[in-house]
Amino acid sequence: MLRTLLVDDEPLAIERLQFLLSDIASAEVVGTATNGREASEQIESLKPDLVFLDVQMPEQNGLRVASTLEGEDRPEIIFVTAFEHYAADAFEVEAADYLLKPVRFDRLWQAVERAKRRKYLRELAARDGEPDTTSEPLTQAKSPHEDGIWVQTRSGAIFVPTETIDWIEAQRDYVMLHTATRSHIVRMSMRSLEDSLDPMQLVRVHRSAFARPSNVVEVQRMGRSISALVMRDGAIIPVGPSYAHGVAQRLKLSE
Repeated sequence: MLRTLLVDDEPLAIERLQFLLSDIASAEVVGTATNGREASEQIESLKPDLVFLDVQMPEQNGLRVASTLEGEDRPEIIFVTAFEHYAADAFEVEAADYLLKPVRFDRLWQAVERAKRRKYLRELAARDGEPDTTSEPLTQAKSPHEDGIWVQTRSGAIFVPTETIDWIEAQRDYVMLHTATRSHIVRMSMRSLEDSLDPMQLVRVHRSAFARPSNVVEVQRMGRSISALVMRDGAIIPVGPSYAHGVAQRLKLSE
């Protein structure tokens, strides 16, 4: 069970998160805050495992709050905001996820599961004295175009191996690479991705999404055609009509 703090300066946003989280057994809401100062105070006093944090708030924004959190007791952070352009900054402060309002339940469930997995890995690393595995290693591959994607950061770049990517979604001028423990944001087109990714690992399922077939746990249909894929992490990925036949063949399903 993740002891969870909700931080947003909009009461309706907090109410919506509380309502959605009531159906997620692994998250227990233990407190709320409406600005950055209250958030820091509540984190200090409640010691939550997970914090849902708005970005734009009075008395210290969410990014600043997250950047001040250090040490073994640092909670997992999930940013929830209406603004897409803060995503790169959010992942710079090691956020577990970045959700855009209005929050979809499947993405919320996925974010909580990712936070739970990251917390477990950090505890395992601390207990065993092993390096933290919540981020992908900075691995040098022979051919990044075939084996993975370089993600630029302020301090350099991170190599994300293709084999660690569960699914990919387009976000306007960016794409989001979703792995088991975190997401990465990259400025590139879906066409460029399709040209560089191994189709045996990640399949184009929509004009704005790729998915790893081995991580699909359920298919949803509209009539006889596949309309969406439910992933192992809870994400629901739409399947475009022009991609449905190819997806069915890749999953070895009859139409």
